[in-house]
Amino acid sequence: MNRSIKIALIQADLYWEDTVANLQKFDKLLSKLSPDTDIVILPEMFSTGFTMNIHNLEKPTGKTAFEWLKKKSQALDKPMIGSILTEYADKYYNRMYWMRPDAGFEYYDKHHLFHMGNEHLVMTAGTQRVIVEHQGFKFLLQICYDLRFPVWSRNTYYQKDDTYAYDAIIYIANWPESRKQAYSSLLKARAIENQAYVVWVNRIGEDDKKNIHSGDTQVLNAQGNIIGQKNAFEEGILYAEINLDTLRLFRNRFKVGLDWD
Repeated sequence: MNRSIKIALIQADLYWEDTVANLQKFDKLLSKLSPDTDIVILPEMFSTGFTMNIHNLEKPTGKTAFEWLKKKSQALDKPMIGSILTEYADKYYNRMYWMRPDAGFEYYDKHHLFHMGNEHLVMTAGTQRVIVEHQGFKFLLQICYDLRFPVWSRNTYYQKDDTYAYDAIIYIANWPESRKQAYSSLLKARAIENQAYVVWVNRIGEDDKKNIHSGDTQVLNAQGNIIGQKNAFEEGILYAEINLDTLRLFRNRFKVGLDWD
């Protein structure tokens, strides 16, 4: 049995604080989606860009993007993943949703808030890791700056039943090109040290703070090899396939999980 998942990673420029324009853009991009896609992944804060200017946004913040994500998942009949600046109970979160076609969802609130971007002054940090299972795969949800903190993404091997906490990490980001060397190195490290696929979806273009983003959206296998990558600065969809049997074969041949701390 060939247990594979085809992922569509959407690399796009984002309109600053313009939810309507961003959702129209993603509507257009997704109109070309391959029908055999299993899941769709959007960048971090895909509806607004990485803004902390909550006074410039709708109230309650994030409602329009959330409703769009729900309807789009239903229309495409596929899970949709992306983060939204979300207002809830008088607090704000950088909230990553895993939206299902039946309108059910799970979410992860970004744990490591980016102090240099004043994210900590606006957002409330999440406290729980979130792992979502889909078609036999277990996905750890992470957002941008979380990539720099290996303890937060550490995998676990359960020798008793020969299973792992997760099989793939999904990172969604608004990470500037000026720090490209950091994410290029850390993505490989996270894949190798956790013996898991790593999925990276980053935006492109210039934001309102003059930060340039090259995207470099990519998927890496458990050996740290890039198995699919979108051209820098190119808007569009990257398709990549991850295979659970290939992953398990590698893990069984080289079981460093037995020696993990």
